[in-house]
Amino acid sequence: MNKEYYDAIDKMEKSGVQKDYIVGWAGGYLHNPAREEQRVNEAYEAGYNDGMEKNVGNFANWKG
Repeated sequence: MNKEYYDAIDKMEKSGVQKDYIVGWAGGYLHNPAREEQRVNEAYEAGYNDGMEKNVGNFANWKG
């Protein structure tokens, strides 16, 4: 892993971002296969898409 990945996860956790968004972001960042369809929700999908693009600018939308 690299510092960017760990710093982003740490910042999201400390900011109170929804867990599903963080899990999705991490999976997308690492290019892991997405969750099964029945386990996907809006927060996970948004995180996964942002992670694939290595985008850390949208996580504030998923606090709480």
